[in-house]
Amino acid sequence: MAVAWALGPLGAVAIGTLLLALLLRWLWDTVVTVTRFRATCHQLVVARGQQGGDGGNCEGGGTLMEGDSRDGVGTQARVTAGPRRWHGKSTEEGLQQEEELVAQYRHGCLWWLTPWTPILRLFHPTTLRPILLASASIAPKDQLFYGFLKPWLGDGLLLSHGQKWGRHRRLLTPAFHGDVLKSYVAIFNQSTHIMHVSTRCLAGTPVGLEVLEELSLLTLDTLQRCIFSHQSHCQEQPSEYIKAILKLSTLVVRRQHRLGLGPGAVYAAPAGSRSCFVTGGTAAVVRHRRQALDRLGHQAWLESHRGRRMDFIDLLLLAKDEDSNTLSDEDISAEADTFMFAGHDTTASGLAWLPHHPAPYQDRCRQEVRELLKGRNVEEIEWEDLSHLPFTTMCIKESLRLHPPVTAVSRRCTEDIALRDGRVIPKGVMCLMSIYGTHHNPDIWPEPQVYNPLRFSPDNSHGRSPLDFIPFSAGARNCIGQSFAMAEMKVVAALTVARFTIRLDTGRPPRRKPELILRTEDGLWLLLEPLPEVA
Repeated sequence: MAVAWALGPLGAVAIGTLLLALLLRWLWDTVVTVTRFRATCHQLVVARGQQGGDGGNCEGGGTLMEGDSRDGVGTQARVTAGPRRWHGKSTEEGLQQEEELVAQYRHGCLWWLTPWTPILRLFHPTTLRPILLASASIAPKDQLFYGFLKPWLGDGLLLSHGQKWGRHRRLLTPAFHGDVLKSYVAIFNQSTHIMHVSTRCLAGTPVGLEVLEELSLLTLDTLQRCIFSHQSHCQEQPSEYIKAILKLSTLVVRRQHRLGLGPGAVYAAPAGSRSCFVTGGTAAVVRHRRQALDRLGHQAWLESHRGRRMDFIDLLLLAKDEDSNTLSDEDISAEADTFMFAGHDTTASGLAWLPHHPAPYQDRCRQEVRELLKGRNVEEIEWEDLSHLPFTTMCIKESLRLHPPVTAVSRRCTEDIALRDGRVIPKGVMCLMSIYGTHHNPDIWPEPQVYNPLRFSPDNSHGRSPLDFIPFSAGARNCIGQSFAMAEMKVVAALTVARFTIRLDTGRPPRRKPELILRTEDGLWLLLEPLPEVA
């Protein structure tokens, strides 16, 4: 302004004109960039037949179409089409809409979150493969949907990327080796026994149970023991730590559903105080263990652990990379909090939906488990038993197909991704890979709404693509804890079906609600009746 005053009225006009010209140039460049990007996205989904090509097939059949969220049905994309907005619903109707999209388009469809933010929804192995099998540096997780977890989980495996993610993945892998998981099976049994106690004491009386809440407490109890060697007793009495974890999960979901808000003024204070409470508790445990390790020395510390199981924190304290560098206390805390968060809700959801299927399958599982436990003094599932529950495992997998705990994962690629037919997914496009849609795709799973565990028999599984069934994702960023989760689900399912008859509470049918995990609007209610033989 001082310069304009010094130059007089003509100088002020000249400067104003220059600023206006610069602003108009910036606006023009922005419009051109957005228009080109949208045109590139349109070219990705336009049927080849419209361009004089050899038909409308993409990836061997089915055309990637542009979705029109006004009526939930995709319409054939044209370069001149206007913006089609994303109105994804986390409701029962939203999941039904997903099934309709999959039934019609089979491979994928393009929607728009804003006029310049496309979301490519994919639900077929051939379109998922280039992204799922890309390296973690090329296909990192999208921060729009995952960024809200950062204050709680830090740079754990769920949120980190690049070289840090690769290093941590290598260092954490031994902590999920079979020899380590074997020592956790006793904990799975103990936590399951605790859940059963209050129900079994009401022998002969059907007990109405909101199972998702009960199973969340069970899995949290298990993880407290496996990660920290801590007896939380959270299944028997209130725990402030557990309350904080459950509340944080709720706050993150609420914030995630309000993508248009800023950094989070509405949720920052309550979420921040609870995340500090949770992460502070984890950091204190890690710091105390580190001090003990430094004080005693490596060998003496190992001697002090002889005869007892090492927990997750212990294993990470001892982990070293190829250059003999260890994880920092902050890194270990982030990985412990990530394991606690990712491991409790997903496993609980996977277990909760298991009884929602025909009774004859439950009877066959019960017969399999009782045959396995026959003649034992203690009714417990052992590590070696897990491979001798084939039909129970098939039932768990079919339930995970119909009701995957995580219904979708997102990636935002840092490079262009080529599809097999020559089209390119432009870098920067958000790719929402629908696990739920893939599991309900009739091209892959005939009669996808029908519960049929025999789909996972050895004969029927032979030759199936690994990307047909992805409840734990796939590729480089698949779930590192999937063997832990499957082992826990087998133990809980086997012991529960051996001790109870389980029926749906028909008076309270569930309405599904996909959030961070697959939940329900008003709880997931079952009727459990203790069997006379084990009452």
